[in-house]
Amino acid sequence: MSRIVEVRGIRLGEGMPKICVPLTGRTREELREEAELLRTIDLDFAEWRVDFFAEVDSIEAVLEELAELRSLLGDIPLIFTFRSAREGGQRELTIEAYTRLNREAAASGHADVIDIELFTGDEIVRELTAEVRRTGAVSIVSNHDFDATPSHEELASRLRRAHGLGADIPKIAVMPRHPGDVLTLLAVTYEVSSEEQGPIITMSMDKAGVISRVAGGTFGSALTFGAAKNASAPGQLAAAELKGILNALYT
Repeated sequence: MSRIVEVRGIRLGEGMPKICVPLTGRTREELREEAELLRTIDLDFAEWRVDFFAEVDSIEAVLEELAELRSLLGDIPLIFTFRSAREGGQRELTIEAYTRLNREAAASGHADVIDIELFTGDEIVRELTAEVRRTGAVSIVSNHDFDATPSHEELASRLRRAHGLGADIPKIAVMPRHPGDVLTLLAVTYEVSSEEQGPIITMSMDKAGVISRVAGGTFGSALTFGAAKNASAPGQLAAAELKGILNALYT
């Protein structure tokens, strides 16, 4: 597997960690406003958190809005993410609805990256990553723990498992209970990224984990998340503030 994953000219896995800013609007009007705001921010990726979207139960409405966002964002790479409630998102879908939603988003050609949750089921994840690749999009296989930080061995196992299921980019985000948990996350990031199977994304959340969002690149995390209007996870810094810190650290 290549160490670099390139999306619309943005190369994940080399240089400064890239910045992704989420779109969390509930309505089409709110999303349009957010997309226009993102055009004015120095960022690398946008992520549509479709679980916030009030019309998420309608595939047709989702695909219409996805096409609209693609048009509004221009050449900004777009990540399509339905985050389940069990992993910190706004709601749940059945496995069938979740699978169809991601397949349709990939097939539309309007999403550059599809986020697939690791614990959806191994066979489903394997099928989805293969389908995403066939459409020419990139897959992130993700896991989020909003309660704790698993052990070093478990974190490494989950990242490697994501690779094994076909992820172009494994991602893990965890909640620290003390500063030592942040060190554990960073140590795992360094260990797994050093294997050079491809880029990975890791972060420790909340105030204690903010250091991982700004210094994670030193240990091998390829992308970090900043906020424009609303944070999509605890501990996100404003995108402009994050960019200034990254410039100081990496240039």
